[in-house]
Amino acid sequence: MNPYQPVVDFENAVAKYTGAKYCVAVSSCTAALHLACIWNKVEQVTIPKHTYCSVPMSIINAGGTVKFNNMHWSGVYQLKPYPIYDSARLFTSEMYEAGEYQCVSFHASKTLGIEAGGAILHDNTLADEWFRKARHDGRTPGAAIGNLIIGYHYIMNPSTAAIGLLKLHSLPRHNDPLPKDAYPDLSQFEVFS
Repeated sequence: MNPYQPVVDFENAVAKYTGAKYCVAVSSCTAALHLACIWNKVEQVTIPKHTYCSVPMSIINAGGTVKFNNMHWSGVYQLKPYPIYDSARLFTSEMYEAGEYQCVSFHASKTLGIEAGGAILHDNTLADEWFRKARHDGRTPGAAIGNLIIGYHYIMNPSTAAIGLLKLHSLPRHNDPLPKDAYPDLSQFEVFS
């Protein structure tokens, strides 16, 4: 018996719902952004100055630098110039766009509204293999510890995936973007200067 089967089932259901070839479930949208930034070898990344604080932190922790702009957005925005999208405030059917790394959130305050979790929606076979190892402490899930890469403890808990799978079955096909929180102007924070 595979204890992570609920995660696999949840990933398959999310991929089908969103139209993505692959869905890699992780512990949070922040974890998804961090992995997408590492995979894309980010350098200077431009993001809106009004967003959640973990977005620039994910970029910096992946080795990049952050440039803020006055971009207006609703539901989703690009981490420019990379094909990475923060979709924490949008989760709806057929949302996936080819060639993108869409990072979604399943947090209790988001559309799916489970206790935690996020995912990377994408269509890159090589990236998929790396994401799955990187999120699971650098090893192939279910395999004996052997051929390790540098990884992170970002795996989604099976119980979280099971709840997500149940909630996904009753989620409407169309969901509007969530309103933006009252995000502060992050360009004014010393930590990001």
